Amino acid sequence: MTDQEIEKQIREYFEENYELLRLEGGHALTEAGKQDAFYQVLYYWKKLKDIANKVTETEVKLSLPNQETTKGRKFSIEGVVDIVREENETWMYDIKTHDPDYVNTHKELYEKQLNIYAHIWHKLRGNPLDYTAIIATTLPAGLRNAIQTNNERQKEFELNKWKPVIEIPFVEKHIENTINDFKKVVDNIEDKKFAPPPLKVLQEKMEGSNTRFATRVCRNCDSRFSCTSYQEYVQSLGSKSFAAFKKYFNDFGEDTDQEQWIEANLENAPPPETVEPIT
Repeated sequence: MTDQEIEKQIREYFEENYELLRLEGGHALTEAGKQDAFYQVLYYWKKLKDIANKVTETEVKLSLPNQETTKGRKFSIEGVVDIVREENETWMYDIKTHDPDYVNTHKELYEKQLNIYAHIWHKLRGNPLDYTAIIATTLPAGLRNAIQTNNERQKEFELNKWKPVIEIPFVEKHIENTINDFKKVVDNIEDKKFAPPPLKVLQEKMEGSNTRFATRVCRNCDSRFSCTSYQEYVQSLGSKSFAAFKKYFNDFGEDTDQEQWIEANLENAPPPETVEPIT
């Protein structure tokens, strides 16, 4: 297939997956948001087509079952990775929709997760493994700007500059500590310990980044609109920001959005139970 044919197929697959997710979740993206999502997929392929073509096993499911917390709670650790075998080398890739700069600055966070996967793949299953890496698919600001302005020369320059593959070292001695971290998280969840960080943490810039905690972490949290710390943070930005927050919180979309949401949920809703008449 030519590159043009592959790009056309990527668009078709993207549209099919989008419709499936929209119907299952009952949520629709704006046209601009949808286009941004497509560009992230398209330019991921443009940049890493060599890796994509070499993938020998995709979406490999890994599991570390029968774990137990200090409080006796049973749990399993599961993950999905891609495997590339080429000549005498085997790579394990974990794809993240994260910013490469953030991944490079916080490698230890990704090292924990990927080391667990490597442990399952290599030590428990006995499969060969030489390297592990994160693929950070978020497009750099320079590339996004070039796409928006349709500047072909700038797009090529920014695409060549982009470094989405970040190698992560496999440190076997960290495995036990990482599993213990999982145990603590499981116990906290089961004990309903969901206390958010204080406002001060949300306002601080994260290490190695010019981005605040609230921007980097909270905006990706589904619970932010019911989080007292996040509400305090928005209020601290001023009356305009808080007004925008309330407007967004109470925004149920235009009539078309509401109709799509209702139809999507009706199509996926279970049949109604028998309702007794009120006497």
